[in-house]
Amino acid sequence: MKTRFLRGLAVGGQTILLVAGLLLLSPFSQLGQASQELLDMQQNHGQWVTSGRDYALTRYSSLDQISTQNAKDLKVAWTFSTGVLRGHEGTPLVIGDTMYIVTPFPNIVYAIDLADPGYAIKWKYAPVQSEDAIPIACCDVVNRGAAYAAGKIFFNQLDAHTVALDAETGKELWKVKQGDIKQGQTITMVPLVVRDKVITGVSGGEFGVRGFVTANHIDTGEQVWRAYSTGPDSEVLIGEDFSSPYASHQGKDLGISTWKGEEWKRGGGTTWGWYSYDPELDLFYYGTGNPGAWNPDQRPGDNKWSMTLFARNPDTGQAKWAYQMTPHDAWDYDGINESVLIDLPANGDGKVQKVLVHFDRNGFAYKVDRTSGKVLAADKFGHVNWAKEINLETGRPVENAEKRTKEGTNVEGICPGAMGTKDQQPVSYSPRTKLFYVPTNHLCMDYEGMKVRYIAGVPYVGAIVKMFPGPGGHRGEFIAWDPVAGEKKWGIKEKWSAWSGALSTGGDVVFYGTMDGWFKAVHASTGEELWKFKAGSGIIGAPMTYIGPDGKQYVAIMSGIGGWSGLVVAGDLSTDDPTAALGAVGAFADLGQDTNKGGMLYVFALE
Repeated sequence: MKTRFLRGLAVGGQTILLVAGLLLLSPFSQLGQASQELLDMQQNHGQWVTSGRDYALTRYSSLDQISTQNAKDLKVAWTFSTGVLRGHEGTPLVIGDTMYIVTPFPNIVYAIDLADPGYAIKWKYAPVQSEDAIPIACCDVVNRGAAYAAGKIFFNQLDAHTVALDAETGKELWKVKQGDIKQGQTITMVPLVVRDKVITGVSGGEFGVRGFVTANHIDTGEQVWRAYSTGPDSEVLIGEDFSSPYASHQGKDLGISTWKGEEWKRGGGTTWGWYSYDPELDLFYYGTGNPGAWNPDQRPGDNKWSMTLFARNPDTGQAKWAYQMTPHDAWDYDGINESVLIDLPANGDGKVQKVLVHFDRNGFAYKVDRTSGKVLAADKFGHVNWAKEINLETGRPVENAEKRTKEGTNVEGICPGAMGTKDQQPVSYSPRTKLFYVPTNHLCMDYEGMKVRYIAGVPYVGAIVKMFPGPGGHRGEFIAWDPVAGEKKWGIKEKWSAWSGALSTGGDVVFYGTMDGWFKAVHASTGEELWKFKAGSGIIGAPMTYIGPDGKQYVAIMSGIGGWSGLVVAGDLSTDDPTAALGAVGAFADLGQDTNKGGMLYVFALE
């Protein structure tokens, strides 16, 4: 048997043995070595082995050296400059004594030696990419990080290539082209590794890209399967095992019949968000984005399977179920946000129910039976006026007709704005408090559809959008959410959108960052601010925590303003036109007064 590394760490008063590359007996031993390795490694909270810390995407760590009593004593332990000044939306990984980070374009990968007193660079991989990819990225040239499995690091380049590197040396093992930037296809997401499959999606919904998910072989990069978001069942990979509790989701080739003519061929439904995986059900979960174009009158019908949560088999890609949250989207409420997998009490009889919780851009927090796709609850988690509620019998929203957008009419005061009540910024779930910690936006918009013609590689939007702060004037709020009661427990209003991810810990400390550069620690039960630090640039990345070789707990965050919300600063945009950057300028024109460009990793520890 081969052991990649082996060491003992003191965590929460106990010694944890870290073993990577070691196949242990467990109920999931049939999963295959790569998945089993990741499951074993996820049990050790001293490492951070996937972007969401675990397959369920909880972003929770049981580490408790940093507590509500001592968080005030946090200090900078070390820093690292990435050398790139664009939006840093990623999360570092820590495998053994090595930290891995991926920068925004040009997507440099760094391996940092945590055992070295100077935190030396073990290796650096700098891919060669054409700058032609930059203007094809609709909403900044971000990258959300890397994946690890079987001694390899996997990441996606903006120019739509997936790459595998040797984790020890940085040597390129394989590189495959997933799409074509000349067709508007880019990639910004983190891959998901299950067994011998590396699963990844695609961006480009604003360029008329037809969304898809691809599985490549972990050792060779060879394509195993590809599932499209629109088109015939044979290409969406909907077969005999597919089922849905909703009549509107039943029928053959809905990926064609719910579109006008051949609009499905440029129908969007891109797949650039976060992917979770349930090893017991052997299903992975993800959401699809907006239909193309943004002008809804150009594509009558439900436009399946855009704006949809999918559950798929990782070996075959076959869909087990699908649920479309926003049929015939007219607001750009991409459905790509993460689905966090937890078990909740069922009907008060002592049994538990396997659910996924999904805070959608459309402003509803969905609680879904992840075995069947049936919606159990859908509650507003912010200011929402485009719909009154979600009908749990049909699964469809009960819309406010006055807020449905249309061609040639400027519909005013729609809430939330196109960035949603929450965009991609990931939540955290603490099993200690049984609460979600949710970074949210508080934005509204005016929206007018307009006729647009499709040209490959050219924006295919067809809408004029102006976004602005919601009622009260603040642009964001960081909230704690009770998934059983379906209600907010506490909230911290922020001047700017809360665009960073969240981290919850065993010390009952929750971490998040702000667009004006504050990195904050708050009490998990009350939201009381315990500590904060001012970074050199706005924070849109997601925090993580680990145990260093010295046995101390560290917390890390990437700083570097950008993303859709921060593009006005990162992209040096003029603030004259509030509808520029798909409406972002209207909401964030004054952001440059509070922050500047940057590209830093900050790591904190107790004194």
